[in-house]
Amino acid sequence: MDNQEELDEGKIVYDWNPPSGKKQNFFYKGAAIDRDHVNKMFDLSKIRECKGHKEKVHTVAWNCDGRKLASGSVDKTARVWSPHRGTDIRYSIELKGHSDSVDQLDWDPTHPDRLATASCDKTVRLWDQRSGKCTAVVATDGENINICWSPDGTNIAVGDKNDTISIIDTRTHKIIDKRKHQFEVNEIAWNNANNQFFVTTGQGTILVYDYPSFELRANLRGHTANCYCVEADPTSKYLAVGSADALVTLWDTKTFQCVRAFEELTWPVRTLGFSFDGQYIASASEDHFVDVSHVQSGESVHHIECTAAMNTVAWSPRDYYLAYAGDETVDGKYAGNLKIFSMKDPRDQK
Repeated sequence: MDNQEELDEGKIVYDWNPPSGKKQNFFYKGAAIDRDHVNKMFDLSKIRECKGHKEKVHTVAWNCDGRKLASGSVDKTARVWSPHRGTDIRYSIELKGHSDSVDQLDWDPTHPDRLATASCDKTVRLWDQRSGKCTAVVATDGENINICWSPDGTNIAVGDKNDTISIIDTRTHKIIDKRKHQFEVNEIAWNNANNQFFVTTGQGTILVYDYPSFELRANLRGHTANCYCVEADPTSKYLAVGSADALVTLWDTKTFQCVRAFEELTWPVRTLGFSFDGQYIASASEDHFVDVSHVQSGESVHHIECTAAMNTVAWSPRDYYLAYAGDETVDGKYAGNLKIFSMKDPRDQK
């Protein structure tokens, strides 16, 4: 029987599976694992809740050693938690001093006890979490809504509602540079090498500046609506951007080409974050779930169910712990809570 006869009879002559264009390589602690193993890790996940604020939580962030978790709230306070000890409020420290909402906070990447908070009261405050005391207050021109700490610990960038980005020297606590924009600017971030600075805009673009010269290197266009959030991944390969068009785009940091988009959300993307190994990206919106997708393939691998819109997500720098918070309510009032999702390798279970 020749090949034509085999074809006529419907038999497979040559079984060729063309590549899909997606790499689905998963790993854990440096070892390759398959998708079933990944599913088991998510099946073993747990969620813990921390309650300590009187209003909704706008921001969460882990310190550089992963032992402390900070939250900032509309109730004008920040709070530092010790999740390894427990989620009860007695394992937290309240940071008081702001006279308006704490909209975003960030930790010093070089020191596990220092953090900075940005508030609508037109100040940035620096804190030492060991004492719970404010160590410096920096006055700004506008109501502050975005903040990030440079990877080398020497500068803090803060963005306000007037679309001004100010650079603070962390040694002198003085503003050393100020950039006023004539269009909406939103979240800001440095790359890990500390030589590029990213700004998301209301024009649907991402500005890439050389740092510290602030010379514009690229203006990335990949969205049809306002860009809200941005983060560089821990491996320095990618930049992720979330937009009001409900997309999260992934950009190659060498070529600045968009390599893929994550399309799991249906509402404007409010927040995103990479896992410590760069393998997963979490994103959230007004959808009542946090999406966890595989960076390499673009595939959504898990939904963390929620009861309200989410405002903030943050992965631990050491493990698969994801903190998240939003507009959840209890008896008609904001719960003032945050939650910690954790997944474990089944081989680690006793």
